[in-house]
Order: sequence, then structure tokens, then C-alpha cells
Amino acid sequence: MLPATMETVNSSETQPATEEVQYIADQVKPQFESRENRTYSTFQAIEYRTQVVAGINYFIKVQISDFDTGYAHLRVFQASREEKQGPRLDRYETGKTRDDPLDYF
Repeated sequence: MLPATMETVNSSETQPATEEVQYIADQVKPQFESRENRTYSTFQAIEYRTQVVAGINYFIKVQISDFDTGYAHLRVFQASREEKQGPRLDRYETGKTRDDPLDYF
């Protein structure tokens, strides 16, 4: 058995994306597009997992094009509701495929 690390503690299993997860992805889409310096007509949440921290980290796989490598993995931080802050795109990885596992990054 592997020792527990910061990456695995309080992390959920990968699940199909929900309407709530799509809403979060839609909220950080402008941040993603700004960092990529382009716009995306496709931005569909496919699956996600969460990690409880001082808020919640969402790891979201989104489809951004019809190409085989047209997927991105997003790490989005959502502060607790008491903090009244919107979701923040912390990191992302592009060039992913639909089959790439959604791991901590």
C-alpha cells in the first residue's frame, strides 16, 4: 500500500461530469482562454474528481476540440461559500486525450 500523500488525501474517485461541474468549467473558461490566448467554441466537461482542502479542488477533464488530443485537464479551486469567491483556475494541462486518466497535478 502506498503512503498517503497530499495528492491522495481526501480525493474522490473520477465521476461523470454533472451540471454543477459544467457550470464551474464555464466560469473558468475565460481564465483558460486568456492563458491560452485563444477562444474555444467547445468547452464540455466530461468527468471530474474532487479534493477537499481549505475549500475544494476540482480536477475537470474538458473537451476543447474534436481532435484526439482535444482535451484539457483543469485544476479549479473553489473557496468555501462563506468566502463568497468564484472558482479560480489554478493549473491546467492541454494535449490530453479522452482516455488519459484524470490524476492530481
